[in-house]
Amino acid sequence: MKEQFLFTGSEVRELDRIAIEEFKIPGLTLMRRAADACLAQIAFGYPQIGEVTVFCGGGNNAGDGYIIAGMLAEKGHRVLVNVVGDPDKLGADALAAYEYCESTSALLEFENFLITGDLVVDALLGTGLSGPVRRRYADVIQLLNGNERPVLSVDIPSGLCADTGSILGFAVTAEMTVTFIGRKRGLYTNDGPDHAGTVVLDTLGVPEDVYESLKSIPVGVLPAPFSPARAKNSYKTTHGHLLVIGGDHGMGGAVILSAEAALRTGAGLVTVATRPENVAALLARRPEIMARGVEKGEQLTPLLEKVTALVVGPGLGQGDWSRELLSVALASKLPVLIDADGLNILAKMELRREEWVLTPHPGEASTLLGRTGIQADRFSSVTEIQKKYGGVVLLKGVGTLVARESEISLCPFGNPGMATAGMGDVLSGVIGALMAQGYECYEAAAKGAVLHARAGDDVAGEKGEIGLIASDVIEAIQRLASS
Repeated sequence: MKEQFLFTGSEVRELDRIAIEEFKIPGLTLMRRAADACLAQIAFGYPQIGEVTVFCGGGNNAGDGYIIAGMLAEKGHRVLVNVVGDPDKLGADALAAYEYCESTSALLEFENFLITGDLVVDALLGTGLSGPVRRRYADVIQLLNGNERPVLSVDIPSGLCADTGSILGFAVTAEMTVTFIGRKRGLYTNDGPDHAGTVVLDTLGVPEDVYESLKSIPVGVLPAPFSPARAKNSYKTTHGHLLVIGGDHGMGGAVILSAEAALRTGAGLVTVATRPENVAALLARRPEIMARGVEKGEQLTPLLEKVTALVVGPGLGQGDWSRELLSVALASKLPVLIDADGLNILAKMELRREEWVLTPHPGEASTLLGRTGIQADRFSSVTEIQKKYGGVVLLKGVGTLVARESEISLCPFGNPGMATAGMGDVLSGVIGALMAQGYECYEAAAKGAVLHARAGDDVAGEKGEIGLIASDVIEAIQRLASS
């Protein structure tokens, strides 16, 4: 449970309380273990450092910083400690840490904050921060971010919301974050990855029983994809038949990308229902796809009788043709994924369904909920959409979230190069193919999100992030889906 879940700040503080009060692990012992974890990462990642600057605020995060500073000083490093918080207001454990640091050769500075040496340690603000950073701390964070030395943040970059990954006015940009007891949600979504750098978890020796005592259900982290071996006695009909619906005037590329991705993900058969003028281009690019030009919704009926799952939305548009095709598709009761303009149409309909997957990006999520501020708390946003519309909701973005009733998981893969046209259409085809092959909606969405993101990472690793396009990812999907 320690490694494969993400926790809110309050959940980790509750785990800390349980460890101290119920399992009798002294708080100061946990602080020393946290300092040991940071020193181990410093020794591993920055073996040549001589002089270190440490910033300490208030609370237990500062306590960790004081012990880190004292231990570095005892190891012979020159250490400057910028004391930003008031030591007189520290709790007992953090005060003991401060007094220990004071007893070493570390130099404490209370007013004229400077940065010297080879490495900066950020122990200013911890997971309890919920409002905007106060001016004194904001000034220090700007000083810290303005320096050219690498920064190691203790538990979480100061100023970053542990729950949402939002910047609370100002936030430290770290090269590495050593986080304790449990991974914080905010490190993996929104602005978190840009500010946390490399994240290393140390559970501080907290027993598994402590985690099992937590009453709330944390967010899961999706694992790498795994594809079961196929029976040798297989036919194309064994592996599902997906129907992709979309491609209004001028948007035929979206439906082509989605259909091709579905084939590469293992769907036995893929049919596309689109505007007649898109058929020639589709067949020229990928003759393995069956194409049907449709002008009216009723022309979908014979196709719906032959397929096992639907994708509706890539290049669909929002006109009469688009709305008619979506209505006919939904009337079939087949498992369906709705994306892109299909979601914008759905937002105007009063529908709730369990056998579907909705895949909005933040703008489409805003339309579905009729409000802004989606990114301010992606976890609550995806939960709100799921409660309103039912089924499974996949909220795209940094730290893609997959939600069903009472469960959320986060995809830790993907890269900025994937922020390009057509990438969402490819994702729709991947998930739709898995649904067509018999995966239930949540499993298809979770597996598809990881497969898509890992494929993007593979391509970025080979070619770089800049200029990565959706078609590149389709080829990588086939390799991963077979591994």
